[in-house]
Amino acid sequence: MKPERTGWRHLIDATGYSIKGFRFAYRHETAFRQELALCVVMLPLAWWVGSGPVEWILLVGSCLLVLAMELINSAIESVVDRIGTEHHELSGRAKDIGSAAVMVTLIIAGLTWGLLGWDKFFG
Repeated sequence: MKPERTGWRHLIDATGYSIKGFRFAYRHETAFRQELALCVVMLPLAWWVGSGPVEWILLVGSCLLVLAMELINSAIESVVDRIGTEHHELSGRAKDIGSAAVMVTLIIAGLTWGLLGWDKFFG
């Protein structure tokens, strides 16, 4: 059994694990790098497109949601690949469902940016 770490030590350890996860995703996951690059471009635009804090958080949040779901999808793929690389219906299903979750968040982001952008420029 692992010794229980609490308080500041736990926070420091958890932050280190998160940074390690970001680094891994950046180095090894092409989709994460592409979505991160898109977010780097879109986040400053959120200040311009959004007219107020609620719209700004919707725009920024939709971008961050895509990144978070891509990280989860990458974690699913890593676990499945750890179990075995041979084709198995359940392994394929897990990866496909993770990919579908990313697609749903991309649709959410697209709708959010599209509707708020339309309202700003044509509304």
